[in-house]
Amino acid sequence: MDLEPLDPVYVNERLSKPPFVSIPGVVNVRDLGSYQTDKPGFITKPGYAFRSGEISSITDEGKARFRELGITTVYDLRSDTEIAKWTSPCPQIEGVDIVRTPVFQVEDYSPEMMAKRYELYASGKTEAFMELYSQILEHGGRAFGAILRHVRDRPNDPFIFHCTAGKDRTGVIAAILLKLVGVSDEDIAEDYALTRVGREPFRQKIMARLAKEPIFASNNEAALNMFTSRPETMLAFLKHLEDHYGGVEAYLKEYVKLTDEDIETIRQNLIIPSSSS
Repeated sequence: MDLEPLDPVYVNERLSKPPFVSIPGVVNVRDLGSYQTDKPGFITKPGYAFRSGEISSITDEGKARFRELGITTVYDLRSDTEIAKWTSPCPQIEGVDIVRTPVFQVEDYSPEMMAKRYELYASGKTEAFMELYSQILEHGGRAFGAILRHVRDRPNDPFIFHCTAGKDRTGVIAAILLKLVGVSDEDIAEDYALTRVGREPFRQKIMARLAKEPIFASNNEAALNMFTSRPETMLAFLKHLEDHYGGVEAYLKEYVKLTDEDIETIRQNLIIPSSSS
């Protein structure tokens, strides 16, 4: 059952292999590079775009690892409300810019809206996640635009983006980046599903946080449903993106205000010949 804890030996072994990247104090870190694209002979650029959970607990060793990886910029997709609630401020990392790009604004965290959002998460149903991911798409244009314009303008400056667990907001923009360069739906869904492993070290911390929310306090399964990352959920999302938003390019033009030229530049900056990797 995908709600049960995973075997720690398996988790540690899997976390030691690509696409996972070890950054002490940060969970669920993955490199979006080395995926096959639909352009023959080209893969996504390794060591350039990274995804993760929150970085608030990064250690000094983790900060040194950032520098080793050449990461120049962090894009934090969390809201001000979230950061204050969980006392998880952005760290200071010498030589790294921390850019706050919240998907949801303060007004999106009213008690009523949060109760509705938690209710959807608690169900664990694919349909509920589609509603949640639609909210992310609808609200995320500005946040996603900051990341995409980084790719457009700074192709040689590695970056990382994150939310809290590194699953939903992070998963949506990761899927957009991969889909834009023609990575297969199956590979995108596999990347999404790896959060099942990547979040395990964070499980107790997340469960302790959720235990403070009334809807989850007496319903452990509902809390765990919030953190499922089934591949079929991502496959459903990619179909939803196509059916309801006209596909990734149409979404980027309408919600992120990118031009055809922008999109083509971003696409080229995200890939390299496979022989170069």
